Amino acid sequence: MMTRQSITLAEKNDEWLKNQVAEQEFNSKSEAVNYLIKKARDQKEYDDYVRLKLSKAEKSDFSTLTKDELLSKIKSKYNNV
Repeated sequence: MMTRQSITLAEKNDEWLKNQVAEQEFNSKSEAVNYLIKKARDQKEYDDYVRLKLSKAEKSDFSTLTKDELLSKIKSKYNNV
């Protein structure tokens, strides 16, 4: 179920949304906004997961990976994020 919302956009953001629809990247401004919100939620979930993995690795005596190596390994599993 979708709920109807009323939002106010900055002029530049509104123009960007209109252009996305005009260029047929999205069928509507609502579709574009929903896509962007989903991407932001996915990014937060990914960031939280990375922080958790890094925290566990830092507390573990079993990992020989550096933070950068561990982050690279995690990122390779999430190429689409």
